[in-house]
Amino acid sequence: MPPDYCGLSYESAQLANPTFFSAENRQLIDLFRALSPRGVLRIGGGTSEYTTYSENAPSGPPPFEVFGPDTSKTVKKGTITSALALRNLRAFLDATGWTCLYGLNLGQGSKENAAAEAEAACRILGPRLLALQIGNEPDAFSHFRPKGWGPQDYIRDWLAFHAAIVARAPQAKFAGPDISNKLAYLTAFAEMAAAQRDMVLLTVHYYAMGPAGNPLATMDNLLSPNPRLTTMKWEKVSIVEDAMRAAHLPCRISEANSCWNGGLAGVSDRFASALWCADMMLHFGSLGMAGVNLHGGGNGWYSPIVGCPSSGFTRRPEYFGIQFAQHFAGATLLQTDLQCKNDRIVAYAARVPGARHNECMVALINKTNSPAKIRLAGGLKPLRHEKSLLLTAPALAAQAEVALRSHQMRIGSHGVIPLDAHSAQLFTAESTSI
Repeated sequence: MPPDYCGLSYESAQLANPTFFSAENRQLIDLFRALSPRGVLRIGGGTSEYTTYSENAPSGPPPFEVFGPDTSKTVKKGTITSALALRNLRAFLDATGWTCLYGLNLGQGSKENAAAEAEAACRILGPRLLALQIGNEPDAFSHFRPKGWGPQDYIRDWLAFHAAIVARAPQAKFAGPDISNKLAYLTAFAEMAAAQRDMVLLTVHYYAMGPAGNPLATMDNLLSPNPRLTTMKWEKVSIVEDAMRAAHLPCRISEANSCWNGGLAGVSDRFASALWCADMMLHFGSLGMAGVNLHGGGNGWYSPIVGCPSSGFTRRPEYFGIQFAQHFAGATLLQTDLQCKNDRIVAYAARVPGARHNECMVALINKTNSPAKIRLAGGLKPLRHEKSLLLTAPALAAQAEVALRSHQMRIGSHGVIPLDAHSAQLFTAESTSI
């Protein structure tokens, strides 16, 4: 897993308030740094198709302090990104150590305005700019394009914007297609990307369930191995793998969360979402994904961080799930075989850079209401002198008291590790077979 595997995703409209992502927002900077020392902040989402760019500083107070996440009821029109917002964003990224995946308006914007914004983003963000994305969820452009518009039409529009951008910013790097769920767009984009020397990344979105309000969007469904309402059918992961091979590029899940359309109260903001998040991120890492960005912002039910500068910020349960997975960033995942009748108990192992040659890191995640006992095999033994990390809360439905804390390992006879109900444990083990 790359060192910058973990990330967050915010709406482009948030940049209409240039003071949000700035060096002055110290609490948010600290929360980002505690999440990952080298994360990726993705700016985009549904509002990226409604924003415009201006070199001029805003003439009045910002239209809002915080924005997001985007929902079907969000008023999206009239948000403006300015050069001031980009300068402040650069200072924020410098302070966090993060880079930025930056979205441009393809749905309703002009290629001239996109080129001006891209040139400014490249110039101001500099080395903090990971890549530009042209368009958000183009496979859902039915409200922006005529009936029958499809993958090849998207490629034509993308190339027109791309030409305008590189004419002004020849150093620009690109990512895409940032699709919702239609894999035909990914396949077409990968074939085109293979001929583009400035492409650095494929991107897709993933939501476990949705929309918010669907009676099947439940906590129980979220914790199942394959949530029934998932937007991206990952049993078709071979199509994603084929796209990566065709384009010779890695693939990042640039927008992900538990339940699309803003999340679901009582599910997306509960401890169950933290366990889902930890497992989801490590699962996609095991599939070879380059990273995962959890979408949020504002006071969304599924947002990992909620609040605003004036009143302060709060960590929601998913924040701790990301922190758990972050311990695997930069590590090499190992093949694991967990022989367990309950498929809501999962295990991951990885070799960590700098570790002794016979040491590895092990994660055990129990998404059930019953405790379990895990016996390590294959010459693998937990280090008794080591403390583990425990992701825990009083109950799956807990909204507060979620914690990722140091925990003295309990090791039973024959090396059996007791695993509490609804918990995740991370520890170091030694192996004779590494």
